[in-house]
Amino acid sequence: MIAINSLTNPKIKLAAQLAKRMAREKTGKFLAEGVRLAEMAAASDWDIDYALVTPHAAGETRAAAVIKKLEENGVPVALVPESVYQKAGDTQTPQGLLLVLAQKKRSLEDLARLTKTAASPADASAAVQPPCYVVLDRIQDPGNLGTILRTADAAGMAGLILLKGTTDIYSPKVVRAAMGSLFHLPVVSGVTEEAFLSFARESGLRLYATSLDAKARPYDAADFAGPTAIIFGNEGQGVSGPLLASSETLYIPMYGGAESLNVAVSTAIVLYEAVRQRHN
Repeated sequence: MIAINSLTNPKIKLAAQLAKRMAREKTGKFLAEGVRLAEMAAASDWDIDYALVTPHAAGETRAAAVIKKLEENGVPVALVPESVYQKAGDTQTPQGLLLVLAQKKRSLEDLARLTKTAASPADASAAVQPPCYVVLDRIQDPGNLGTILRTADAAGMAGLILLKGTTDIYSPKVVRAAMGSLFHLPVVSGVTEEAFLSFARESGLRLYATSLDAKARPYDAADFAGPTAIIFGNEGQGVSGPLLASSETLYIPMYGGAESLNVAVSTAIVLYEAVRQRHN
């Protein structure tokens, strides 16, 4: 473990810059802060550039175990004073351990390949689940995006597809809200509507989109058993017209005075109906 005491150290300056999207896009790096996220990142196949840890955190049992794991994996770990760490970290309440990682730039082709690999068990007689993807159309709130990613991971979805205009999956707020699911579930970002619809046709996906149009059916009337993609739209505007035109539309019935549900809540409800169908 090395020591860094200067605010002008390149590692400190880079970590501080990664709070901004422009810096993340330019460098291809992002932050993961906190012991739990560090544990999950260290146990994954993600490339970790380096870690910063405060003396207090380094003395904690869980953090010490993570640091040992990181060092065994060849990740440089730097011990930094609290004052220096505060400049590098993104949270208002410093957690004492953060990682700088390389982003994963996946394509739809990569996603299809990963899905095919996952659907090829060693036991050829085992049942193979067709893929079910979650597609997000211009979701703006980082908390919503992180929560949806976590829910899609928990529900065993095959991947998350972010259409152009959706907020940055590597935003620190998204990474925190996802609670480590970023390191489990394949994500493809910056996809155009045209590219997604072409991918859906080639993959034989049945498309569903949440919408309150006249043709929409209750979400539990959908058939999620086959190859599927479920589209959830922008918090204010919903799913775009071209995507709705290519999809079967679904709605969640409302029995009280509320007009709608938060998009992350809606996603959880629909995905767990898919889980019920696909696992029962």
